[in-house]
Amino acid sequence: MTKPSKPRSGKTSFSSSAPARDDGELRIIGGRWRGRKLRFPSLPGLRPSPDRVRETLFNWLAPELPGARCLDLFAGSGALGLEALSRGAAMCTFVDSARAACARIDAHLTLLDCADGRVHNADVAQWLQSAPADSVRYDMVFLDPPFRQDLLGACCERLEHDGWLTPHAWIYMEAGTDEALPPLPPSWRLHRDKRAGQVAYRLFVRDVIAADDKA
Repeated sequence: MTKPSKPRSGKTSFSSSAPARDDGELRIIGGRWRGRKLRFPSLPGLRPSPDRVRETLFNWLAPELPGARCLDLFAGSGALGLEALSRGAAMCTFVDSARAACARIDAHLTLLDCADGRVHNADVAQWLQSAPADSVRYDMVFLDPPFRQDLLGACCERLEHDGWLTPHAWIYMEAGTDEALPPLPPSWRLHRDKRAGQVAYRLFVRDVIAADDKA
């Protein structure tokens, strides 16, 4: 894959706010940055995917990661997108509404000497209303929104119908175990799912040809 020529930060500027203090640490589990520990800011609702959840997820995705174009929505600490880049993804776009979270992800990309990440400080639903930049279609999407805020449905609809996904894209979702999933596109087939504590995590694969055959 050709590396993106754009700078790490996207066009959306970080909104002004008071700096957030560091209150946590995440560890890259595998790949070229295996074992690297990165700090993330203390922000309401920011909860990186637990290590065991990420380890399971990236074991599931291992054959698909090399060269994949990834989209990390509600990126928070950036744990999922950074793990993907560490394991061979070609590029990752990070989107989050929190200025401090985006600034920290951008700093991590600089620290790791990684030119394959783009960071957008924006509301995810609004950002998805725009056309995909540079005709990018994503092979892999990580959806880990704040729990119990009914955010998944609109995002899934826009991802499916607004041209963001490749025909056989992988879509990962995290939600609370007490949350019902919204209606999903018929082309999305559940591949794997598990629970860890109060977190339910699911991996879907998009199969446009099969969905068309059923129509």
